[in-house]
Amino acid sequence: MNYELTSEQKMIRNLMRDFAEGEVAPGADERDRTKRFPKEIFEKMGELKLMGLPFPEEYGGAGADTVSFAIAVEELSRVCASTGITYSAHISLGCAPLYLFGTEEQKQKYLVPLCEGKTLGAFGLTEPNAGSDAGGTKTRAVKEGNEWIINGSKCFITNASYADFLALTAVTGNSQGKREITSFIVSTDQPGFRVIDNYEKLGLHSSNTTELVLENVRVPDENRLGEIGRGFKQFLITLDGGRIGIGAMAVGIAQGAYELALQYAKERTQFGQSISKFQAVAHKLADMHMKIELARTYVYKAAWLKDQGRKFTKEASMCKLFASETAMWVTTQAVQILGGWGYMRDYKVERFFRDAKLTEIGEGTSEIQRNIIAREIGC
Repeated sequence: MNYELTSEQKMIRNLMRDFAEGEVAPGADERDRTKRFPKEIFEKMGELKLMGLPFPEEYGGAGADTVSFAIAVEELSRVCASTGITYSAHISLGCAPLYLFGTEEQKQKYLVPLCEGKTLGAFGLTEPNAGSDAGGTKTRAVKEGNEWIINGSKCFITNASYADFLALTAVTGNSQGKREITSFIVSTDQPGFRVIDNYEKLGLHSSNTTELVLENVRVPDENRLGEIGRGFKQFLITLDGGRIGIGAMAVGIAQGAYELALQYAKERTQFGQSISKFQAVAHKLADMHMKIELARTYVYKAAWLKDQGRKFTKEASMCKLFASETAMWVTTQAVQILGGWGYMRDYKVERFFRDAKLTEIGEGTSEIQRNIIAREIGC
């Protein structure tokens, strides 16, 4: 087994590290305080050909692999998780369904502008009464001539305020007593389509999280994404890839918090010596480093399996579960190491602590990941 990154992956890591530290980090605290979305950052990423990183060049992408995508998300999240989740959702939830299930015409019309950074990607799945039970979708689409009329609502949708269009799921009928769920590409400026941005969140303050309301929204049949009734399977496949993104985001958050805690521990003196010399603190830092390395390795494994065209459902859930719980644990320890200063905004780790919690919830809760892993091992 070769754990060495390729020259291209190293180049992307260096590029993203420089970009994150030079363009993203300087305003991260202020954006968190004011809840301002960093639109200009994604415009610059579009200029750098990063918004379509893992997709073929023929669609405006960079032709990189999933490991490179994970590296990019990690580096952004290391300094600003709001930027990391925006980018991860754009790629894995916004672009991926179009690439995986779209027709060639749909890819040219919708995937290309996403990869070029002309708009952000979003995915409408979660509903007020269909979270962990995403198959309980109540949004409905009724065929009328060559159009579908969609009514319903979605919640906790990332990036929708900055998306010109998005893929979403709706019930189109019943087959053998089961709901028939189909995916559609819907323009956000369609009559009857409203994007509501008024959530008050624990963390990720400068990311965009919205509610979608659809009232008699008309969508042409040519905007149906894939076959009728295949929507449920499509979003399961989409979420597998999305979990790699959340795992990478969690690794980045943990890495950022660990670096701040390590620096503080070396500089802070108590009882006549650096607190990093006290075994209680040194062991915390050692455990933080170890868990981050393990989480990163498994995120890369899941990404590698995806790139090899092999089944990666279990590994995606494992990397997301372990990395997210690692992020929550590491950020908690970082706050503890900084003590009273860790509780203050000036020292940043409280932002990492708040942001980390979402990684245990988004793309399927930790409980759902354990259900998936149990199913995959035959329980």
